[in-house]
Amino acid sequence: MELIKIYDKVFEPYISEETIDRAITDLAAKLHIDYIGKKPIFVGVLNGCFYFAADLLKKIDFDCEISFVKVASYQGTQSSGNIRQLLGLDNNLRGRHVIILEDIVDTGNTIEAVINIINNMGAQTVSVATLLFKPDVYTKKIAIDYVALEIKPDFVVGYGLDYDGLGRNLNQLYVLSEKTSIKKEIEQMNIVLFGPPGAGKGTQALKLKEKYNLIHLSTGDILRNEIQQNSDLGILAKSFMNKGELVPDKVVIGMIENCIKNNKSSNGFIFDGFPRTTAQAQALDNLLQNHDTEIDFMLSLEVDDEELVARIIQRGQDSGREDDKNESIIFNRIMTYNKKTAPLKKYYDKQSKYHRINGIGGIDQVFERLSQVLNA
Repeated sequence: MELIKIYDKVFEPYISEETIDRAITDLAAKLHIDYIGKKPIFVGVLNGCFYFAADLLKKIDFDCEISFVKVASYQGTQSSGNIRQLLGLDNNLRGRHVIILEDIVDTGNTIEAVINIINNMGAQTVSVATLLFKPDVYTKKIAIDYVALEIKPDFVVGYGLDYDGLGRNLNQLYVLSEKTSIKKEIEQMNIVLFGPPGAGKGTQALKLKEKYNLIHLSTGDILRNEIQQNSDLGILAKSFMNKGELVPDKVVIGMIENCIKNNKSSNGFIFDGFPRTTAQAQALDNLLQNHDTEIDFMLSLEVDDEELVARIIQRGQDSGREDDKNESIIFNRIMTYNKKTAPLKKYYDKQSKYHRINGIGGIDQVFERLSQVLNA
């Protein structure tokens, strides 16, 4: 069974694309009998109905019009019951036969509000056609005239329905699962390790690698290895680097995928230097999902800027690196890091995976804090 994960929720397959298509075909046939020759106007309720409306209208072979309105009633996985003002309907509905298209009808709050508004606009008749109907939680006396599929009062995504904005593009329906992980077969522990320059991230990554027997994936090392091996991805990456351009995310993701494929039996991975943007984090989530695993922890070593500067200057004196001796350059690097990582912290925090780790103290003290999070 193919599980998917959206933010902090796991979903499992519920209704197939083929079953949905057959149900819509049957619904279109009923509409044909009732509305041929009446030239009705379909009013789709956005955002969720766009999939349903598009596929239904492909099967309608009588004259009709289509328009869309915007309302909102969902927050997370719960219906808020707060129906906002109807937006976008500029058609003259007086004397018209109106068919409201909904992706799902559960409590009926949304559809009741839409029907009342359309009736007040002088429509001759108003009926409702919905892809999904939850009769167990429906609280209104208004008849739902055309129902493609009846379902239990479960939370579903896909085929136009979303969970906090994601999942609408899935071609079938998925239902909220009791599972908390999409992992199968081999249980891995995957870590994204963050830390500003001077936080000791490199040292801690090596200690985590040894203690938990993980694969340390540093994007810099991966790039150098692919180039050294003269692989197709290495050649492609080098072509960008020779022009002074950044290696595209797609190429880096391809390299990371090669590492994952070559270490399928590992205990997990420490991702170091990637992701750096929300888009990269989403790409990494998609990649790991394709390999039946996911990120478990985003560990962020937090050290105040003054301490970081002092550490880097000391490091510069020891190593002789000029960029580790100039305070203005160091501060700029730290500020750049903070700006880039702030959105990523929010991204992983929304998935309940972000963990702030106090990076002040001895190496073993900080490592113990990291271990406590992982062991818990």
